[in-house]
Amino acid sequence: MFPRWTRNKKILLGVTGGIAAYKTPELVRAWIKSGCEVEVILTDMGARLVSPMALSTLSKRRAWRDEDLRSDERGWRIPHITLSDWADVLVVAPCTANVLRMAASGDSGTLLGAAMLACKSPIVFFPAMNSHMWANPATQENVRVLLERGHSVIDPDSGPLACGYEGCGRLPSTEVILDETWRALRENRDFSGKKVLITAGPTHEYIDPVRFISNPSSGKMGYAIAAEARYRGAEVVLISGPTAERPPSGVRVTGALSALDMSGACMAELPDSDVIIKAAAIGDYRIKEYADKKIKRGTSSSMTLALEQNPDIAAEIGRRKRPDQILVGFAAETDNLEENAIRKIKDKNLDLIAANDVSKSDSGFASDNNSIEIYFAERHGRGMKSASGSKWEVASALLDEVASMLPAK
Repeated sequence: MFPRWTRNKKILLGVTGGIAAYKTPELVRAWIKSGCEVEVILTDMGARLVSPMALSTLSKRRAWRDEDLRSDERGWRIPHITLSDWADVLVVAPCTANVLRMAASGDSGTLLGAAMLACKSPIVFFPAMNSHMWANPATQENVRVLLERGHSVIDPDSGPLACGYEGCGRLPSTEVILDETWRALRENRDFSGKKVLITAGPTHEYIDPVRFISNPSSGKMGYAIAAEARYRGAEVVLISGPTAERPPSGVRVTGALSALDMSGACMAELPDSDVIIKAAAIGDYRIKEYADKKIKRGTSSSMTLALEQNPDIAAEIGRRKRPDQILVGFAAETDNLEENAIRKIKDKNLDLIAANDVSKSDSGFASDNNSIEIYFAERHGRGMKSASGSKWEVASALLDEVASMLPAK
């Protein structure tokens, strides 16, 4: 599920002559599925690796070729100008070393080169090539030039390459390309220069090597907040309990199995964090005496487990935080929502709290949607606000409130 603001975006895709061009139909399909329009410029070498008809069929538009640069087919509608003016973002994937050179030097001898030179919208390059070619100083100099001009150049992934090498040079996954495209399209950069620390998911408090106490948290809310914060310019650190969610591109993820793991990771990141958002569903208790071997079924019909409290991480952060740090809590409640939320604000020295009723089937654990009420500490002088919709939309609404509390730049 994609954020609502990504719909109806106009994406111009440049496909160059790297072997990874065969992956681009999947990319076009993903953008179309998200509600975007896609135009494709296919270089002559790219057309030898992926079918123009396949890209046209998926995009429902013609695939533009180098021969169209000087074509009189459209009269005064010069393709490289009309396409670059039309686009909200230009994505070059895969981007060969030669096309990096063309972009850095302003070479307009091909349709893609001319479109890159004419484009005033963000340009995102996804280099894919042999690892030695990527590491070559000439390639890295071209990357530096493009970065200095304000373009985005996303490092390739590492792994087996088509040429038989093993190393850095693979085209990133479709999910990463989508993430980086959304980031380029996100005009609101109100978290630029800020470090945002986010916790997400459940914790597992083990009884023995094969059993644990946990909860149904999926981590979807925290992961949506992490992605949206990065799209809005933040440096994001995500401390995640066990979850099946895919980490957003560009987010530094630290795994935390238990509440004690999560506490240690949070305290290590706290000193230089500007915003701390505690969206994880952390276990309040852990087993007092862990069994290092599997507990066997006994003859008794019942078994008693002795539990002890885990540290209250939000409260500890509340005690340690500086006045310029913003601490956001989450309250998953089944009753007395407002009363419990306001009490937690005071007890934990929170700046605001997002409270939700997890007993509701459409906004509880593991749902793609959420409905929250946002309460503020009295010192901020604000009334309660509500947000509902997809977890992407709720994440955006919550970050709007946090952004309004950041110190002026």
